Amino acid sequence: MRIPIHLSQALHAAWQRKGALSALLWPFSLPVIGAVAYKHRRYAQRPELVYHSRLPLVVVGNIFVGGTGKTPVVIALVQALQERGWRPGVISRGYGAKVGQHARSGQGVLSAAEFGDEPALIARSTLVPIAVHPSRVLALKKLQKSYPGINVVIADDGLQHLALGRDIEIVVQDARGTGNGRVLPAGPLREPDSRLESVDFLITNLQSGQIAPRPFATLAHQLSMRLVPERVVQLSTGLTLDWPAWLAQYGNKPVAAVAAIGQPERFFAMLRAAGLSLEQTIGLPDHDAYERSPFSALASEHIVITSKDAVKCEQFQDARLWVVHASPKFSDPDWLDLAEQMLRVIADKKAKMAAVGARH
Repeated sequence: MRIPIHLSQALHAAWQRKGALSALLWPFSLPVIGAVAYKHRRYAQRPELVYHSRLPLVVVGNIFVGGTGKTPVVIALVQALQERGWRPGVISRGYGAKVGQHARSGQGVLSAAEFGDEPALIARSTLVPIAVHPSRVLALKKLQKSYPGINVVIADDGLQHLALGRDIEIVVQDARGTGNGRVLPAGPLREPDSRLESVDFLITNLQSGQIAPRPFATLAHQLSMRLVPERVVQLSTGLTLDWPAWLAQYGNKPVAAVAAIGQPERFFAMLRAAGLSLEQTIGLPDHDAYERSPFSALASEHIVITSKDAVKCEQFQDARLWVVHASPKFSDPDWLDLAEQMLRVIADKKAKMAAVGARH
């Protein structure tokens, strides 16, 4: 069940403070806190329940419900590792796709209906192998079996999937930080914010003009990022222009924007900050399947959409659709080098352990 976008926005606004609604819902959060604590304790006491890959594995996730910007971080990390000689593979839940009993894998141009919109976007953006299943362990096993040449795995989401062993944890949040600091339903958190004390990287996704929340008390490497448009592609023809060229040619004409992401307003704000005046905007629920065109009601000469939505909109053959490809600009770009150095140490350690095991 997907919450209507206006209700989702109202909830997130309420979750930013410990008001009357949060106080009313607080008793219902106590069982959630207890269940999370029991789950962590169970996996800590029974390590045989955790599946560890022979390869280094990085989880990119969050503790805040809704979109915080994980997918751009996953893509940036995959591309950075490719540039440094790694052969990554990605696993994901495949949200929105009916995967079935067995995990599904693929590479290149994948169907959003079969893999989910975010895995399809990652596959097209990076050309790395992808495997999807609600059980990340099954997805991991499928990925390793289907693509034995990979040497590092990135899990898109899955921070709370404790059956999946991981070597590095990256949490992505936005300017809301941890909101009112309470777990569902009294607050926006999937688990208590003390979880951030044990992660390796904490990345805050900010819009133009936003100030980062107060640094969290954690040993994690903390930094911020901002998404900026880099190139625009006409969906029906593949015509590609860099952002300044597209803005100069089309920015003075009526332009609308449509987004079906966790925080549509973040996409619209990025465009405005980059110099584009928007005649109209439409925010749709995250992972909307686009079963019907939302574009027919728009009279604008040009319509810009996200790259995540583009993998579901080719069917409409609407020449007005332009896909904005954005990339993150990190306050500390060196974090990618640090992550890669950590992975090399982990890979060496796992290789030595495997060699010892093989001799016995």
